[in-house]
Amino acid sequence: MRRARFGSSRLSLLLLAFAALLPGRTAADEAAAGRILGAALTESRAYAKLTHLTDRIGHRLSGSEGLEKAVTWTAAEFKRDGVDRVWTESVMVPHWVRGPESARIVLPVDREIPVLTLGGSVGTPDGGLSAEVIVVESIAELEEAGIAAHGKIVLFNKAMQAGFGAEVGYGSVVGMRTRGASEAARLGAVGMLIRSLGTADFRLPHTGALRYADDAPRIPAAAISAEDAELIRRLSDAGDDVRVRLNLGALQLPDAESANVIAELPGRELPEEIVLIGAHLDSWDVGHGAHDDGTGCVVVMETLRLLRKLGLEPRRTIRAVLFTNEENGLRGATDYAERHADDHHVVAIEMDGGGFSPLGFGITAGPGGVEMIEAISKQLEGIGASQVFPRGGGADISPLRKKGVPVMGLVVEPTRYFDYHHSEADTLDKVDRRELDRNVAAMTVMAWSLAELDGTLPESLPEIEE
Repeated sequence: MRRARFGSSRLSLLLLAFAALLPGRTAADEAAAGRILGAALTESRAYAKLTHLTDRIGHRLSGSEGLEKAVTWTAAEFKRDGVDRVWTESVMVPHWVRGPESARIVLPVDREIPVLTLGGSVGTPDGGLSAEVIVVESIAELEEAGIAAHGKIVLFNKAMQAGFGAEVGYGSVVGMRTRGASEAARLGAVGMLIRSLGTADFRLPHTGALRYADDAPRIPAAAISAEDAELIRRLSDAGDDVRVRLNLGALQLPDAESANVIAELPGRELPEEIVLIGAHLDSWDVGHGAHDDGTGCVVVMETLRLLRKLGLEPRRTIRAVLFTNEENGLRGATDYAERHADDHHVVAIEMDGGGFSPLGFGITAGPGGVEMIEAISKQLEGIGASQVFPRGGGADISPLRKKGVPVMGLVVEPTRYFDYHHSEADTLDKVDRRELDRNVAAMTVMAWSLAELDGTLPESLPEIEE
């Protein structure tokens, strides 16, 4: 038996947060939310599930044996938790294999550097690739360099700052990773390197997907650590010609069969109306996919288990979807949206930001949607998860958003996620079980509350875009 991690006095204070009724909600609604909160904080099995997923199965890249073991195990785990309606839906996914990889500065010094090939990259020619490096900080700076990039390896060296917005955070730099190789190839470059998109400098490369343009040659591309990117910049700024040798053994194999895993608790009154909760089951082939997105998967799984254990039958159907192939293709998301186009989704909630302390939910819906979530979120004040952000969603539910379905995302404390994201460091030891259990509490209360509402969230407006 797991030891309760909240003392009785603290738990009592948290449960008192539900005493004040929200407009339009009943005492029974509040009692159910209180029971969910108490069970999530004292009886959650999320960390045990994550331990198995990471330690026993490990990384889960599309096409890999690990991903298919995860499909089989999660479907069986839903059934072991007492969920009666569980099934898988086959999806063909990309099968890219990293292969052996190495990188070395050969001039003006001789130094091996850690490297991770970007997902989807072609390999280097037989015998490797050796070329001079040109250092830029953006695609715009690369375009200004023009012919100077011809025959060279382009290094995008821009530090990623923690936060959100146009000038900071992942969104401010990810375009260089996805588009940089094709933009460099258009100017005659023979290879591309990028300073890893991470917020901690541990001489740790971070991988991630690129997208080749149809109208540009395909050149090999890889990530290097912040420290080595800065070393190359310093050598270049000193006036030296910097030459790097790359050996990347990446291969693109024929598509492989995978599957989305789906489980649901049928609605007692409105079974045709669906509250979807989702996360992605695949991960990159480095680390063990603990935060990205193992935490999301086990939170979704534990949501159904807790409701089943507590004997709470939702008014609407609550459907859990563990999507395949989010990292390098979104095939699972696309297939689900097409296959279930006629299903009546009243809201879709995704968790894909790591398992750190929950802050609240982002919401993308029509007029009045934010206010409805604000009312529900008051129940989560006791665990610090009551904030409501005016935009929300996630990659795997974006096809549903385009159809007008209101979408939400569970927002967690963001400052540490990109320390580990897409790297060898994304392992179980980075996850705090108490933070994880609070995410279980937030997701379960929100899913239950939305399933019980008298009405539904207003549909997304067509002009709202990610």
